[in-house]
Amino acid sequence: MDVSTDHELPSADEDMEIRAVSAERLTFFGDAVVAIALTLLALELPVPEGSTNSEMWHSATSHRESYLAFMISFVVIAAHWRAHHRVFRHVTATNSRLTSYTMYWLLTLVITPFATDVIGRQGAFQSRFIFYAAVQCAACLLFILMVREIPREGLARPGTRPEIFSRSIRRIGMVALGFLISIPVSLVTHWAYVCWIVVPLVDSVIDTRKGRTAQQGSED
Repeated sequence: MDVSTDHELPSADEDMEIRAVSAERLTFFGDAVVAIALTLLALELPVPEGSTNSEMWHSATSHRESYLAFMISFVVIAAHWRAHHRVFRHVTATNSRLTSYTMYWLLTLVITPFATDVIGRQGAFQSRFIFYAAVQCAACLLFILMVREIPREGLARPGTRPEIFSRSIRRIGMVALGFLISIPVSLVTHWAYVCWIVVPLVDSVIDTRKGRTAQQGSED
């Protein structure tokens, strides 16, 4: 009696192709969601009003917190996308955990325009600030979980350098640290925004100096 071949398991080559297509689709979906998040950011910007130049300028300056929050959020989302692009171009397969982490990470990016609108409003600075910082900390944590999953489960292209993943984890980790430190600082001063810039900047300077020292050592 012949057995139908309609339900035969895919071959190794077919399975590899399916896994590669799955990884590619997940990457494209992430790019699309990031683009939507950036678009939503712009839609939330308040439009200056006034019939004279001075009224327009006064209206624009009264919304300076919203414009500052927009710029910060744009830079944050762009940094996430760059890190995602840097890592996922080496990914050739996915699993359920990587897909779940990616979906939750994208959720935090989609929430970011809402969090940006919240932090740009007047009053209750600490509550608004902490909410925004908490959303960004969650985004960074989920991204770190995503990146750790790739080399641990062998989802990257063979021969991919391990430092690609470790460097991305460190960079996003320093961004998360900046947001985390800013939460208690916001209870003391409104200048807690500075933590979001200073901590990653200090890490970047230290990393650059280490690279120059290592290069000089190899030349010697």
